[in-house]
Amino acid sequence: MEHYDNRESVPLKYKWDLTSFFKDEEEFNQVFNNTKSKINDLGTYVGCTSSDIKTKEFLDLYIEVLADWEDLFVYSSLINDEVVGISKNIERKSSCELLLDEFNHNVNFFDPELLKLSEEEANKLINSEVLSDYKFYLENLYRNKDHVLSEKEERILNEFNSFSATYHDMASSLLYSEHDYGEVVMPDGNIKTLAPNNLASIMKKLPRDERKKTREQFYKIVDKYSRSNALYLNEYVRMNERLALLRNHNSAWEEYLFNANMSNNVFLKLISACEKRVDVIKKYYDVRKKGLKLDELHFYDLALDISNNDKEYSIEEGIDIIKEALKPLGDEYLSRFNKIIDNRYIDFCSYKGKYIGGYSFSTFKQESRILLSYNGDMDSISTIIHESGHNIHQQYVSENNHMIYHALDSIVSEVPSLTNESLLSMYLINNGDKDEKIKGFENLLMVSFSNLFDAVREGKMELDMYDYVKDGGMLTKEFMDNLAEESMKKYYDESIIFDDYVKNSWVNRTHYFNSFYLFSYAICMCVALYSCKKILDGDKDYLDKYKKFLKLGADNWSIDAFKVLGFDLEDEKIYLDSIDYLEELVNKFDTVLSS
Repeated sequence: MEHYDNRESVPLKYKWDLTSFFKDEEEFNQVFNNTKSKINDLGTYVGCTSSDIKTKEFLDLYIEVLADWEDLFVYSSLINDEVVGISKNIERKSSCELLLDEFNHNVNFFDPELLKLSEEEANKLINSEVLSDYKFYLENLYRNKDHVLSEKEERILNEFNSFSATYHDMASSLLYSEHDYGEVVMPDGNIKTLAPNNLASIMKKLPRDERKKTREQFYKIVDKYSRSNALYLNEYVRMNERLALLRNHNSAWEEYLFNANMSNNVFLKLISACEKRVDVIKKYYDVRKKGLKLDELHFYDLALDISNNDKEYSIEEGIDIIKEALKPLGDEYLSRFNKIIDNRYIDFCSYKGKYIGGYSFSTFKQESRILLSYNGDMDSISTIIHESGHNIHQQYVSENNHMIYHALDSIVSEVPSLTNESLLSMYLINNGDKDEKIKGFENLLMVSFSNLFDAVREGKMELDMYDYVKDGGMLTKEFMDNLAEESMKKYYDESIIFDDYVKNSWVNRTHYFNSFYLFSYAICMCVALYSCKKILDGDKDYLDKYKKFLKLGADNWSIDAFKVLGFDLEDEKIYLDSIDYLEELVNKFDTVLSS
């Protein structure tokens, strides 16, 4: 696998093409200034709800400006991630963030103004033929009538809410930047600096005693600073509870359910299904223990791979594997993946200074760009197929929906990416050599158990955290340690040997600063597993439903979108069926390991 010292040394074919955003800095600045001018124009539409024509003019301009701003912001973010820390790029991105503040300031009048209308006036406006494209959007705004305050109060709350990201930033900075976790001497004599994003990869390469020491070394530092993390988390939860009450909801969870238009029953059924089937977790880890040839399985053993698949795949070989894995989705879907490759939508290679991670970032007008750090292993290939799932989903949505319905709820948006990952794993299981089969099982089961059981376990922890704060409690280190340990015992007590640091697992979960997001992954994982099975079984009717699902925009509630696939999220059976399929995969994994 070729290694690169800097961005300049990476071949052009492995770098993303951003020229469809802006061909040069001059065009960027021109669009920036035009957008700034249009933002000022938005403020002249105060009172527009008295006329359907004026309302349409406002909304047309609103979406035009927001689309231009997204191009500006995403472009500046992508450029910034190419080489992190360049002042010019940081300033460009910051200027776009300030531009959004101006945008919000100039459109804050609209929601309170619409909600001041009587029900009769609102119905007349919303059902006007002139506003047919915006009907669902306006209906959804008006259903918030009891939860939106006056224009002045909304401005204050929005300013207050803008600080919510600060708690995430402080916790992340503490975890990723300010802690000194020390160094680890690797078996080859090299010294590596320990960090949250390389802990697992380092531990994979260490003998058992050193794995144990390294886990202790890492979590001793985590424990030392966990009181600060608990304080940040407490204030974040308390702020969300306070904002919910100010908006006339009884709790932050009730506000989440209202905004998602879902009943609490969906999540009660999901939690119930997982807690009923913790036996599958034990079976999975028993198989892993056998595959790793260990008498006992400790938390410091979980990073180990059973597979001896240390093959290095070139970027081209990885792409060829993905194309084979996606074939069951049909030629038309595959052509959309080819579009990603042919148009250089992916920035593949790692080098010093590049942002670490993988993502797919789209806008109203631009198909997404994908960033990753390809290192030649199967995990890198899995990242490509995952992020390509997001890109292709966005292609379908953009082609079939009005621009205002472009942004989908996370409960829906992870289905295509996780389905693609599942298809890749199943391709390896069905077509690879023994090591590749084992790798396929490891990938699929790890992703499934993490995104289903772990996500539900921690999502339930999050509900308990919010209930505790709502009832007047405070999230201290002691409370969070106890909550995490009890949660882990419920799911893993008979599967893995516990140590003193299990209780600190909550500190590493920055998802808590994106309220109730974990449940989205769990629902999507269930649907993805089912979809993968039906597609590979050659169920053409289901594949047609799946393609229809991919085309749905945000003018469909998530619970209704899943009904297109035949899923009723309030039916516990759909979750139990997915867990049954997981158990079937675990049994097959055991058979392959024993062969």
